[in-house]
Amino acid sequence: MQITVEIPDEIAQRLDQTSGSLSRRLLELIIADAYRCGKVNTAEVHQILQLPSRLETHAFLKRMGVYLNYDEAELEQDLQTLKKFRAQ
Repeated sequence: MQITVEIPDEIAQRLDQTSGSLSRRLLELIIADAYRCGKVNTAEVHQILQLPSRLETHAFLKRMGVYLNYDEAELEQDLQTLKKFRAQ
């Protein structure tokens, strides 16, 4: 999906200069808010923002001031991963 946002040119130029890619910044704000509201999970944040690792995803959420929603399913997934690494 592509979304168009209209911002006066002079303001858009200032925003783009101060925070890097304006479209990327808007995407990050939307995704952080969606995560905060429980509409997307950490795997989806990772996928949408194309972050290199789960740790980078957690670091992104921390930078955005969003607490991790760590539920039982994620705990179970982490336990299974830990068991795999211990078996090697």
